[in-house]
This record gives sequence, structure tokens and C-alpha cells, in this order.
Amino acid sequence: MHFFVAVVGKPRDAQLAGAIREYETRASRYWPLEIREVREEPARAANADLVREREGARLFDIVPRGAHVVACDLTGRSMSSEQFAAWLQRLQERARDVAILIGGAFGLSAAARDQSAERIALAPWTLPHELARLVLAEQLYRAGTICRREPYHK
Repeated sequence: MHFFVAVVGKPRDAQLAGAIREYETRASRYWPLEIREVREEPARAANADLVREREGARLFDIVPRGAHVVACDLTGRSMSSEQFAAWLQRLQERARDVAILIGGAFGLSAAARDQSAERIALAPWTLPHELARLVLAEQLYRAGTICRREPYHK
């Protein structure tokens, strides 16, 4: 059983990329975690719907067959850090791969959201996709410390 975080694009800002790597590394100490990136669709030649559609297809191309797919979306289920940790533990106990999707600058396509088994909200507001990745990585790390009753989560 693995957690796959499937994301559109690479962080452009070096400091943000460093923070993301730091928390993804920390999170991987607690969860079998793999990060998979797909290329961003050039937005200047297409409308937002087409960009979302193409990026969503790329995301699903890298999701392991049979994985439980979770879309990060503003309309998704909100959870506290403790609830998120318990949810991750329940998913892990199913011994099934889990793929968490983060869309690009325009978000996820309707098809990607509809094909996902679940939706979760990382915040009640819209986040740039690079910050969404950082928030998810930090919460994966925090959830690991909660599950092991370590002092990071105060």
C-alpha cells in the first residue's frame, strides 16, 4: 500500500520547492509516499477548460491501476488535522494504493473530480497549486506525528 501524490507541474520558486521537499521527506518517514508530477499544459494557446481537461488526463495516466483516487478540491470534505490523520490510517488499513490529486493553476477538470472516489478540501479558500502541495505535504507529516503521538502536533 502506497500513497501517491499526483501533481501538475513543479514548483517554480526555489524556496517554496525546498519547503515542499522538506515536508514531503518528513511525511515519507510516516507513510509509504511517492510524488508524481505531470507537465503543465501551456495556457496561452488554450482556454481554461481545455487546460484542466488535458492536465486531468495526464494525472489519471500516472495513477496506479486500482488506486483509491482522492481529488483535492474546494468542494471536498473539510477535516481537522486529527480527522485527516484518522482518515489516512483507515485508508492505510485497507492495504490499497491511494492517489491524491492536485490540479494545476486552473484546478482539476470536472472529469477528474467525477472520476475520483473522494474529494477533500485543504482549506476553505482557493490556494495556488504549489501552496496546495505544500499544505498537503505538511498535513501528511503532521498526521504521521499525530498517529504516533509525537509532539509536533500541539
